[in-house]
Amino acid sequence: MRSAAAQSDPLLSEGHRRCAQITRRYGTTYYWGTLLLPPERRRHVYAVYTLCRLADDIVDDEGATTPAHVATTATRLHELAATFRRVTDGEPTDDPVLAAIGHSVRACGIADECFERFFGAMARDLTTTTYETWDDLLGYMDGSAAVIGEMMLPVLQPRSTRALEPARALGLAFQLTNFLRDVGEDLGRGRVYVPQADLRRFGADPAARRVTPEWRELMRFEVERNRALYREADAGIPLLPSASARCVSTARTLYARILDRIEARDYDVFTDRARVPTWHKAALSARVFVLGPFQPARSVQSANSREVTP
Repeated sequence: MRSAAAQSDPLLSEGHRRCAQITRRYGTTYYWGTLLLPPERRRHVYAVYTLCRLADDIVDDEGATTPAHVATTATRLHELAATFRRVTDGEPTDDPVLAAIGHSVRACGIADECFERFFGAMARDLTTTTYETWDDLLGYMDGSAAVIGEMMLPVLQPRSTRALEPARALGLAFQLTNFLRDVGEDLGRGRVYVPQADLRRFGADPAARRVTPEWRELMRFEVERNRALYREADAGIPLLPSASARCVSTARTLYARILDRIEARDYDVFTDRARVPTWHKAALSARVFVLGPFQPARSVQSANSREVTP
């Protein structure tokens, strides 16, 4: 149940409502998964997601990283981070969304260093447009993706500390799926999140915006790397309480199916975005609610193994 303070605070109530709206609009896969959580934990997921969305929108705003605007973008990001820190430290705010975010961070006891790493990664998007190797990209994704899994753990209340590495792997898997799905969109922002070493290895050129034999081979390699991360993340699902396991299982399964859609489109990530239909999301959520979370079908990789042999 919600705390008495949260129930009686109209600012918090409005903030929770707006965070839910933002998550439903921009994070539909997460949203369908969260419907399987108790309401209080659901609100915390919405709050954490919304903070990440606010920062992401700043660095992804049209023209945000152009030479004429990058300084302004950096200032906006710094101001959000500073305001967030003040609110989580208990400073009053009249912004309902930040009030809800601060309440969730305090209520769940999410570590401050998670947000330091997160905002550091967001700032890196203002100056770094390519990554040479997979390890270089992982360094960025530690703060932009793996840390999101760490932030969610206090909300999901795992039964074992062994859930940490799978949670990080799931964050990485989600973001790599985004990177593969959004190659065309990211090119428009001047960014390429596929490692340069991989592009050279397969002779693929995303700037050409064409599905060539070389592009297909590259994408097959990256999709398998992505699926290995999902398999690694599966080890954490049995370590969660029932409602959390259902939530994570649903989000994980729906997100991984974006990879199926990419394959069905012959790896064309330039002309349109690969999507899982809403009816499919609703049906899967209902199935998981009735039957319980999916059980991992394959053994997971070692948490220390990130490379995939083509």
